[in-house]
Amino acid sequence: MEAIILSKDQYAELVEKLDEIANRLNSKNAPKKDTFLDNQEFLQLMKISKRTAQTWRDEGRISFSQVGNKIYYKLSDVEKLLQEHYNKAFSKK
Repeated sequence: MEAIILSKDQYAELVEKLDEIANRLNSKNAPKKDTFLDNQEFLQLMKISKRTAQTWRDEGRISFSQVGNKIYYKLSDVEKLLQEHYNKAFSKK
């Protein structure tokens, strides 16, 4: 087994770099603040009509918030909707 000897300054620099890496990893794993899309953004993102969005809300396919006449969707709910309807590629035999 080979031993590596570091000076006090080298050790401190190494620990500092490891802390920086750990902080970057932790910040990426931190829960993201949920983004809301208004109805128009949702329609454009999904490439659907207003009537289709209304049907999906009525059927409970997508959760939404309504403030007055304005409708909002959580981006995480949109991703969840897409994930629930995800189909893997058919395998070739």
